[in-house]
Amino acid sequence: MAVSSRVLFPLTLLAAAAMVAWVIRRADKVPQTERIGFQDADAPLAMPDSRQPDHRFHILGAWQRARIPVVSRYSAAMGSEFGALTYNAQPFWAMNEKRGGHHTGDDINGIGGMNTDLGDAVFAVADGLVIYAGEPSPGWGNMVVLAHRERDGRPLQTMYAHLHRILVSPGDLVPCGKKIGLVGTANGHYPAHLHLELRESDGVDIGAGYSMWPLNRLNPSAHIAANQPADPASMTPSLLDAVLKSGMREDWTRLEIQGAERLLPVEDE
Repeated sequence: MAVSSRVLFPLTLLAAAAMVAWVIRRADKVPQTERIGFQDADAPLAMPDSRQPDHRFHILGAWQRARIPVVSRYSAAMGSEFGALTYNAQPFWAMNEKRGGHHTGDDINGIGGMNTDLGDAVFAVADGLVIYAGEPSPGWGNMVVLAHRERDGRPLQTMYAHLHRILVSPGDLVPCGKKIGLVGTANGHYPAHLHLELRESDGVDIGAGYSMWPLNRLNPSAHIAANQPADPASMTPSLLDAVLKSGMREDWTRLEIQGAERLLPVEDE
């Protein structure tokens, strides 16, 4: 027997009202840090009552992504702008039983070891945009994260951790070879060194320094070595450096910076 529309309509309304009530009740139980709703293109995601960002949900905004420069070359992060007088004390993916996992980056030390490199300069390994500069935890110490764009469009990030001092701010465009910080000890947790990571990512996720799975981590030393100029000692100047030194505005998009090579004479330094 067919159900009368006079009966079906109230039942439909009652079911819809029950579903809405269930969704509202469930939403009230979700912690504020995990509640992701509508966001403007460049608005930060919701923060908990402490006002500290939840890095699980820190996705770059549209305008941030547009400002990420395309990488033309890589160079070493420590020692000098030519990468001298350093060694890799704990290479990428080395197993560390004490820490319970594989090392997710490279530990770069000055050649003297221990704290002989405390306060030494740390350089950006490629043209990038500062997307994090701060202290996510005492164990990480001061940290800088730069966002980069490969020529094929792949989003990469470099992380520079355990710094004694940070010399850049979020939103800064930094050319390859720019001093971004000083080697530190992560508040005395370790002998002075630079923990350098390379990640394939379009958001900020601080994470841990050891893991049983590769996740989005890449080998920093191998990638830098494979993408240096044919003669690393030539220090081919960064196109972004030429743009910034020319006095042009710093809010150029990465597409505009790419096109600047037609307008700017780039001379060897």
